[in-house]
Amino acid sequence: MNRKFMDLAIIEAKKAAEAGDVPVGAVVVKNDTVIGVGRNRREQDKNATAHAEIAAIADACKNIGDWRLDDCEIYVTLEPCPMCSGAIINARIKTVIFGAYDTKVGSFGSIANFANIPYAHTPEIYGGICENECRNVLTDFFKGIR
Repeated sequence: MNRKFMDLAIIEAKKAAEAGDVPVGAVVVKNDTVIGVGRNRREQDKNATAHAEIAAIADACKNIGDWRLDDCEIYVTLEPCPMCSGAIINARIKTVIFGAYDTKVGSFGSIANFANIPYAHTPEIYGGICENECRNVLTDFFKGIR
């Protein structure tokens, strides 16, 4: 785990907030190099699947020319939802590092834990990394729109 990669995910989350989207950011890392970047763009793209993790995974796959992200880590500011957890598992991402827990749809520990289901691939999960900073980005965003 490397703090600089979570910092990059937080920067992406702040970009999402500036564009009017819920501030979630993600980066995919391989061998200490960022290979994919994404942020929440649901409002901007008018697309329910435009989550940060999906964008970062797509970017990483494009950049390395493969759908398999076996030796990769994904840093994300908010615990992945069921859709994103499924994408992470299907991409065979080795490690998930997330910031804030999501008590509404979190699927790596809060509501469900997809890592406990015997799928063909099971990522390592580390939650609560830079949790306060990640949570503050979300809290500040929602304070601003209420």
